[in-house]
Amino acid sequence: MTSTAPETQRGQDAGDPLGEQPTSWQRRLRRFGHVPRPEPSLRDRLDPPYTRPGRQLWSVLAIPPPVADRLVRWSGWGGPLLVTLVAGLLRFWKLDQPHAVIFDETYYAKDAWALVNQGYEGSWPKDVDKLILKDPSSVPVPTDPGYVVHPPVGKWIIGLGEQMFGFTPFGWRFMVAVLGTVSVLLLCRIGRRLFRSTFLGCLAGLLLAVDGLHFVMSRTALLDLIVMFFVLAAFGCLVVDRDRARRRLSDGLPVDEEGVLRPDAEVAETLRLGWRPWRLAAGVLLGLAFATKWNGLYVLAAFGLMTVLWDVGARRTAGAVHPYQAVLRRDLIPAFVSTVPVAILTYVVSWTGWIVTDKGYYRDWAATEGKDSSWSWLPDWLRSLWHYENQVYDFHVGLTSGHTYESNPWSWLVLGRPVSYFYEEQAGCKESATGKCAAEVLAIGTPLLWWLACLALAYVLWRWFFRRDWRAGAIACGVVAGWLPWFFYQERTIFLFYAVVFVPFLCLAVTMMLGAILGPAANAGTRAELGLAPQDPTGERRRTLGAIAVGVLVLLIIWNFIYFWPLFTGTSIPEDLWRARMWLDTWV
Repeated sequence: MTSTAPETQRGQDAGDPLGEQPTSWQRRLRRFGHVPRPEPSLRDRLDPPYTRPGRQLWSVLAIPPPVADRLVRWSGWGGPLLVTLVAGLLRFWKLDQPHAVIFDETYYAKDAWALVNQGYEGSWPKDVDKLILKDPSSVPVPTDPGYVVHPPVGKWIIGLGEQMFGFTPFGWRFMVAVLGTVSVLLLCRIGRRLFRSTFLGCLAGLLLAVDGLHFVMSRTALLDLIVMFFVLAAFGCLVVDRDRARRRLSDGLPVDEEGVLRPDAEVAETLRLGWRPWRLAAGVLLGLAFATKWNGLYVLAAFGLMTVLWDVGARRTAGAVHPYQAVLRRDLIPAFVSTVPVAILTYVVSWTGWIVTDKGYYRDWAATEGKDSSWSWLPDWLRSLWHYENQVYDFHVGLTSGHTYESNPWSWLVLGRPVSYFYEEQAGCKESATGKCAAEVLAIGTPLLWWLACLALAYVLWRWFFRRDWRAGAIACGVVAGWLPWFFYQERTIFLFYAVVFVPFLCLAVTMMLGAILGPAANAGTRAELGLAPQDPTGERRRTLGAIAVGVLVLLIIWNFIYFWPLFTGTSIPEDLWRARMWLDTWV
C-alpha cells in the first residue's frame, strides 16, 4: 500500500540519502504522526518514479526477494486485470435480465438495429417492444426515416452487440457491458500513472467496479456510459502525453559535473516536444464522445485547456522564465490542431451512414426546403446535416416537459433523485410481511461511495488550490467538465444518470483522499533498504491506523454495494426489504 505521493524520491543532500532535514516544528509534529517528506530532485519533479512496497511487506508474507521483485513487475498489469475480471463477472452475470426493454432502451436498441442494417435510424411503430421481445425476427426494420436527437456513434456500438448476439436484451446490452468492464481497467491504469502507485490505481478501479450507477449503466443500452468510456480513455491518453512531454524536457536539460539535472531557461522555452500521438488519440476519442452525445463537447473544451496548462507547468518546472509565452509559441497551435479539428472531423465522419444514404431524416433538406439558401455553394449533405443539427439543438434546449424521475444537478452528488429503469410488483410473496415482492432496476450510485466523494471533492479542491497538486486539478477538471454544463440547462428535463460521465473522477477523488488517510509510505522500509535505522516509530503507528481506517471505509463501500445489489439487478425481494433500502423519501 502506498500514499498519493511517491515516497521513493531521493533528495539531493549527500549527508542524508532521503534528503530529510526536518525543522523544529516538524519535529514537534512527529508526536502526532507527521513524517517529513524528502525534497524531490528536478528529474523526479518532471518524471516522478513509481512507488515500490518496502521489504517489510514481503518479509511478513515470507516471500523471497527475487519472487517479490517479479510480483512487483507483474502487479502493474496483474492487479488491474484482476480487478477488471471481478468487474466483468459482476456486469455480465445474467446480463439479459430483466428480459424487458427498460427505460430509454426503447429508443437506442431499436435505432442501433436500424443503423447496422440500413445505415440510418428508422421510424418504429408504437408498442413494438413486446413483439421484439417475443420474436425479433418477425419485426421488420422500418424504411421510413426516424427523427433522432443524438449522434450515431453510441448506437453503432450498441448495434455491434446486436449483430453478434441478435436483437435481444443481451445483444443490445453486450457492448455497453464490455465498455463498462474495460473502463475499470482503464481507471486502474490511469490511477496507477496518476498516483505512481499500483495499489492506489487498483483501489480506484475497485471503487468504480462497485459503484451502483456505473454498474447499472454498464448493464443498460443507453448512451451515457459510452460517453464516459471515451472521456475516460481520452483523459488517460492526455495523462500519458503529459508524462512523455515532461520526460522529453527532462532528457533535454543539462546535467552538471555531479550528474545532477539542472533547470535551463533557454532549453525550457525553446525545446520542441515533437510528435505527440497520445494527444492526437485523445482528440479522436473526444470526437467519439461528442459523436455519442453532445455533452462530450464541453469535455473537449475542458481537457483542451487542461493539457495546455500542463505544458505551461512542465516548462516552468524545467526553468522557463516566461512559460506562457513559450507554450504560446511552441505548443498551443499543435495542441489545438490535434484536439479540436480532429474531434470535429471525427464527429462528421461518424455520420457517414446518414451521408451515403438518401433516406435519412432531413437528408434531402438542402435539395428541397433549403435550395434557396445563401450557402448553396456548400455540398448538399453538409447543409442538410447542419440544418439537422440546428433542429436537434432546438429540441434539446426546449425539452422542459416534466418527468417523474427528473432531478436538478445540485442534487446529484447526494443522490437526491435516482431513476427507476424497471419496476415490477409480484403478489402472493410468502417471504414478505405485506404479501408482495418487488423487482427494480434503480439507477443510483453506491450511497456510501458518493457521500464520501462529497468530502473527497472538498479535499481535492483544497489540495489543488493550496498545494498546487496537478493531480487534484486534473480530477477536479474531469468532474467539472461532466457536471458543470448541466447547470446551464436547469430548466431542461435532466436526470441523475447523466452523472455517470464523471463517476470515474469521483472514484479518483475518493482514492486520493484515502491515500492521504493511509499516509506516506513508511520511511522505515525505505531506510531499511539503505541499511539505515528507522527514524521514528510514530510514523509506523500513524501508517497502521491509516491502513485500518482505509480498510474499514473500503469494506463499508463494498458492503453497501452488496446491500443494494437487488436494486441494481432487478432481483425480486420482499417488499419490506425493498422499502428498507429506500433510505431517502425521494428514492421512491
